[in-house]
Amino acid sequence: MTGHWEHFEHVADIGIRGIGPTPADAFSQAGLALTALITDPAKVQPRRGVQVKLEEQDLDYLFFDWINAIVYQMSTHHLLFTRFEVKIDGSRLQADLWGEPIDLQRHAPAVEVKGATFTELSVRQEGDQWIAQCVVDV
Repeated sequence: MTGHWEHFEHVADIGIRGIGPTPADAFSQAGLALTALITDPAKVQPRRGVQVKLEEQDLDYLFFDWINAIVYQMSTHHLLFTRFEVKIDGSRLQADLWGEPIDLQRHAPAVEVKGATFTELSVRQEGDQWIAQCVVDV
């Protein structure tokens, strides 16, 4: 089974969930789930690359930092991302994010994501799949 993403309901905000055969795949899929809150990821072209490097001993906190790093890149560089190449080696994450500048007409952003929260924050293995999730503040 390949990875996929989904959203889940929360009282005031919305949850993102990435699912994949490795933690890196689950993180990558969660990145797509984050983009999908804003626009259809298929409308985003992988024209510009950005690199993210993070280090955190706990996988849950690494995921929290990962989502916030994507939000930071989107906010400061006015980008949307459609491709996430994530590598996790122990406590270190290195990723290449591919996307393009926001085009208000083509992307028609639905919400502004402010950041990850600790609500329902979890990175866990279930059977042969990894699940990385949290609620994001929109």
